[in-house]
Amino acid sequence: MNQAKTAMLMVGMTVLFVLVGRMFGGNQGMVFAFILVSVMNFATYWFSDKMVLKMYRAREVTQAEYPELHGMVRELAQQAELPMPRVYTIPQETPNAFATGRNPEHAAVAVTEGIMRLLDRDELAGVLAHELGHVKNRDILIGTIAATIAGAISMIGSMARWGAIFGGFGGDDEDRGGNFIVVMIVSAVASLAAMLIQMAISRSREFLADQRGAEISGRPQALASALAKLDAYSKRMPMGHASPATAHMFTVNPLSGGNQISKLFSTHPPIPERIERLRRLATTR
Repeated sequence: MNQAKTAMLMVGMTVLFVLVGRMFGGNQGMVFAFILVSVMNFATYWFSDKMVLKMYRAREVTQAEYPELHGMVRELAQQAELPMPRVYTIPQETPNAFATGRNPEHAAVAVTEGIMRLLDRDELAGVLAHELGHVKNRDILIGTIAATIAGAISMIGSMARWGAIFGGFGGDDEDRGGNFIVVMIVSAVASLAAMLIQMAISRSREFLADQRGAEISGRPQALASALAKLDAYSKRMPMGHASPATAHMFTVNPLSGGNQISKLFSTHPPIPERIERLRRLATTR
């Protein structure tokens, strides 16, 4: 199912880029856009995980450097019947984590330095199990591709706005006025599409990863406790340099809690609802 979603995302991005290329450059623009998006699709499939890890300055660490973290990931991966993923640390104090990679055989788990200081062993194991739940459910490729596509769509919107502002569409004043309105509409739709892609990919998958993580670790209450701590800390100190395009990949939203409108369009389900589900799961074990 996720493979089909991945293919649909790539096809959708191709169509969007070609249409925008046609709008801005006619047939030549359409051909250029098709070549560009083909290269982007290739790079997204094979290298999107490396792009996201580099974005957050994540560093792969060895067992000698972080023996307890490596041992915990290895034990949980064995319980989940998964290959051992690569382990990364992120030089951020805000506690959070994410998983990435194109499949379980090429997966990576990244944790911030702050999360290892904030959580106790059981809570950290719960978070790592949640991320391995994404790997087990094969969410990691589609999540990483969605992040790349959202960034690309946002880039299209920005290019369109700047092009409209500086009148880069030719024609007389009346034509420019019409083009400006069209481009601003396209820009707004592109930004909304980027947000909706992230929401559609992320919200339901978080509940499933919570459930899978609780099964892997055997500690739903510990994961619930970890989510409460991460959420409270992130609201006080959002992650520096976090990109909205990749927010859906993290265990909890790394951006500020914001107002009611931002919560409505959040890439993550409400933390209290996730905690309540985990607590109900704990009582049925």
